[in-house]
Amino acid sequence: MQLLSIVRHFRPGLLPTLAVALLLPLLLTLGFWQLSRAEEKRLLLAEYEAIRQAPPITASELFAQAAPKEGQAVLLRGQFDDKRSLLLDNRTRAGRVGLELLQPFQDKDSRLWLLVNRGWLPWPDRRKPPVFTTPVGEQQLIARVYLPKKSWFQRANTRSDEWPQLIIEVEPQNLWQALERDGLPWQLRLQDGAAAYVTDWQVINMPPAKHTGYAVQWFALAATLVGLYLYLGRHNAEKNRTA
Repeated sequence: MQLLSIVRHFRPGLLPTLAVALLLPLLLTLGFWQLSRAEEKRLLLAEYEAIRQAPPITASELFAQAAPKEGQAVLLRGQFDDKRSLLLDNRTRAGRVGLELLQPFQDKDSRLWLLVNRGWLPWPDRRKPPVFTTPVGEQQLIARVYLPKKSWFQRANTRSDEWPQLIIEVEPQNLWQALERDGLPWQLRLQDGAAAYVTDWQVINMPPAKHTGYAVQWFALAATLVGLYLYLGRHNAEKNRTA
């Protein structure tokens, strides 16, 4: 009798029931996934901040590491090679079109070559080559290890006979092989200083708060779906009783 009473007072229909059965688990899964991503980003930021507080190491110490840590500070003393510059294309800042300038840097103490990203600079008119300068003489710099995620959709388009090279992906090891130099296979991002351009480096593309906001949206959609389903079930039951 109780089941019959429920059926009489709640008749959502077959199609709405199937839609809720398919969509509700999906919406909840997406919401919890965004919450887990937010927690991952919080842990990543905490780990990165701890690394940032560590004192800088030398290029020789970096070379001795099998797996360097993202954000590790490195103290460099040496000179830039201004004749082998790389221009990383399709970089924007505040809606402005530009690129990032990367140059080989030979560390004086270790004699190793490192690929240093000097930062972002604008390139508004592609009919003209980008304008940049290179510090002359021995430099003392602080740079941080950057380990980019591997892209499966972009490949480097460098040509060893044309400089500076316009590229869409940074591959230091390929550069050292082409130049026949002993260099480290990692990119180092220069910190603020006289040799740097715009260096507002982002640790992560999306902060934890944004993931949390997306989670709230997915859960709100799930709640709305359930609410509509309950309303439809009661509404259809009322229509049947009236008929």
